[in-house]
Amino acid sequence: MVSKKTTGNKAVKKPESLVDLKKVLDNAEKQIRIAKQLLFKELYCEKAKSLESSDASVEGVFDGVDMVGSDRKTYKVPSNYASKSKLVAGDIMKLSIDDKGAYTYKQIGPVQRQRLVGVLCENETGYYAECEGRVFNVLAASVTYLKAKDGDRVTLLVARDQECNWAAIDNVISS
Repeated sequence: MVSKKTTGNKAVKKPESLVDLKKVLDNAEKQIRIAKQLLFKELYCEKAKSLESSDASVEGVFDGVDMVGSDRKTYKVPSNYASKSKLVAGDIMKLSIDDKGAYTYKQIGPVQRQRLVGVLCENETGYYAECEGRVFNVLAASVTYLKAKDGDRVTLLVARDQECNWAAIDNVISS
């Protein structure tokens, strides 16, 4: 149960148990993740503006899940391609579209990478890795491809010189 405490003109919810406090913290973390995703999306759009596009191809920036094109559109990158290719948020990509409408993605400008070691975790929204006090989202396709599971130690690849909230799983560390 959450009680309301009045401070001035505002009613502030005061947690009455550790369960309530955990719910408040989980909600705050979720809101921060959403805000970071919006921020990174704008940063990738800015980075993609200088890239080229034509009728047959679009260049863009991988955001951890999709490619943000120079036309500011989002293009769905197949998660099995992203995980097997170990794409990292910030990588420059080219999407070629053939005359039959088939999409072919190619990494054309990898960002400088940094290798980290973390612990794989799973919650109701998917997989993530905790590493050095930071949390990185990871693709479920990477987890299944590498046969990783909740609690495994994993090596991660992240962009070295830019903030990001997605990581590529490089390997599962055997115990």
